[in-house]
Amino acid sequence: MRLESRRKKIGIPRARTLHVVGAVCAVVASAALMTGCGGDGGKTTAAASKEAVPIPPATPSDGPSGSTQLTEDQTARKELLGVTKVTFDKAAATAVGEVSGSKLAELDLKGLDDNDNDNDKSMSPSPSGTPSPSPSGSSAAPEWVAEVVEKDGTTHTVRIDAISGKVIQTVAETDQDAGDKREMADRIARATQTPQEAAKVATDKQKGTVTSINLDDNDNKTLIWSVEVVSKDWNKTDFEIDAVKGTITREEVDRD
Repeated sequence: MRLESRRKKIGIPRARTLHVVGAVCAVVASAALMTGCGGDGGKTTAAASKEAVPIPPATPSDGPSGSTQLTEDQTARKELLGVTKVTFDKAAATAVGEVSGSKLAELDLKGLDDNDNDNDKSMSPSPSGTPSPSPSGSSAAPEWVAEVVEKDGTTHTVRIDAISGKVIQTVAETDQDAGDKREMADRIARATQTPQEAAKVATDKQKGTVTSINLDDNDNKTLIWSVEVVSKDWNKTDFEIDAVKGTITREEVDRD
């Protein structure tokens, strides 16, 4: 009774006091609950957000590496040598056998690099009349085109099927004058190194396939055999071999 009288005396109704206390407790409990849920929920949301981030797929490189990609010239060499069956030395022997007493001054595998535009006659079909296999879908057979020189300097062109080894054509040059013949006769006489010996010097330095050899004077007026060798990586190496001493005077690799 004393407590009730005291409440009345200070003007605080009992019901209102209980209501305020209950409201305060409810607010405190709600805040605690929200704080607990918010912590767990924050972790769950962060984890879910982390798992939802997509992993970008691995992207391939822009193209094959430089070690596997062939240039246009390298591809052409690979195709041409893939169908060529007659080697340089066999073609050389066949060419000089066509003209009695002659010596080889030049021999090129037709269609390779700088030789593409030489002697349009070499683009004729093979002697059998049926096109032989050739690179890039061409109907012409791959050919060796040789120049052989008689003792007096008369030059003959001999075309040889590079697959069968048969002679396609032998023709003497008709536009040589006396000076041209003397020059060719002099070169042949001074060249103590044979084309086969020069080719061996080149391939001993760079393993590969001989695709061209030519007797000529270099810029220093030295008589040389110019030899081209295609290696297994389809690069081409140009050699200058002294036609008298048999030594290498120049070497250059074409990586195109």
